[in-house]
Amino acid sequence: MVAPVDVTIYTRTDCHLCEEAKATIEAVADTVETPVTITEVDVDEDETLRAEYGERVPYVFVDGWPAFKYEVDADELRRQLQDA
Repeated sequence: MVAPVDVTIYTRTDCHLCEEAKATIEAVADTVETPVTITEVDVDEDETLRAEYGERVPYVFVDGWPAFKYEVDADELRRQLQDA
């Protein structure tokens, strides 16, 4: 069995770009054969993360590597998930 690709979204409440990023990630994940695990991390719940990311959300990591900031390119994400 293929191990899932971990996608982590650093986000915050009431962030429309974060909601768009999550929707794009979920839509792309539904179209690839690779299993995908999506984890959301609210940066406002952790003082260290809030200091590190500030207003720079959403910030998306794919398999532990920085992949997208602010917007997720669906085609690029698809490629990354298929190559993982």
